[in-house]
Amino acid sequence: MHPHKIPTAVRLLGFGSEHARHMATLLHAAPPSGPLYGCLHDDSLQEPDIVIANGTDPAALAWLDGMRCAPPALVIGGDGHGGYDHLALPLDPPLLHETLAQMLAERRRALALLIARGEPFLAERRRRPRLGPEAGCAAERQPPRDGKVLIVDKGGAFRDHLAGLVGARGLAIAWTDSAPVAVRLCDETHVALAMINTAAPGIDPYHLSRTIKAQEGAGRTAVVLLVGRTFSYDSTLARGAGVRGLLDKPVGDRSLVAMLQRLTSLPALPA
Repeated sequence: MHPHKIPTAVRLLGFGSEHARHMATLLHAAPPSGPLYGCLHDDSLQEPDIVIANGTDPAALAWLDGMRCAPPALVIGGDGHGGYDHLALPLDPPLLHETLAQMLAERRRALALLIARGEPFLAERRRRPRLGPEAGCAAERQPPRDGKVLIVDKGGAFRDHLAGLVGARGLAIAWTDSAPVAVRLCDETHVALAMINTAAPGIDPYHLSRTIKAQEGAGRTAVVLLVGRTFSYDSTLARGAGVRGLLDKPVGDRSLVAMLQRLTSLPALPA
């Protein structure tokens, strides 16, 4: 067991479904004394703490090279790439866990140095590989929108926590536990980001997102779902409803701030 730990967010790149499941199984079997790992969904907006890439997939390696602020990356298989940490196949699980733990320790030291210098943590703007110069969704290429953040949740605790994170930086954060009120607020005010907790009682997050996005002027309102372990996220339904992506609960403060940097006018914050 890993009591009271926020999972280390892992982005898998270039693995087929079967190999991705195998990798997730290896990560899940990490020693209890070390980090707890969770593989990010393809639709996740969370900043990865670490990237594991298939060293035989050119697209995955190109994505690593194109990141402006790459997290630690481990290349599995192939001949290694770009000075990233590398492990050969077949994988030795203890060596995998030891390597990842060392990489994360180095990341913590790097973040501590940023804090000491007062330098901002920059969020990666892309979460998927760009397959060509014109590839990518137009919505993802648009600049962040000015406006408030709307939290749709059963209580206001998360709203208060988020407000405490951003401080006095000109980003208004509102809250409601009512779907009709959420729709009205998105219609009557400038909402840059609507975050819907899928555990909020009596609210269908897909229907609410579809209703918000159907309103005139709400086309660039980003809708993000806060997803718990008991919620079965459906990518097809989400994308059809205009959902931008998801965040798995619990999510760390740094990932929340990075997501706000990406989707709103929030300026870069200290690391």
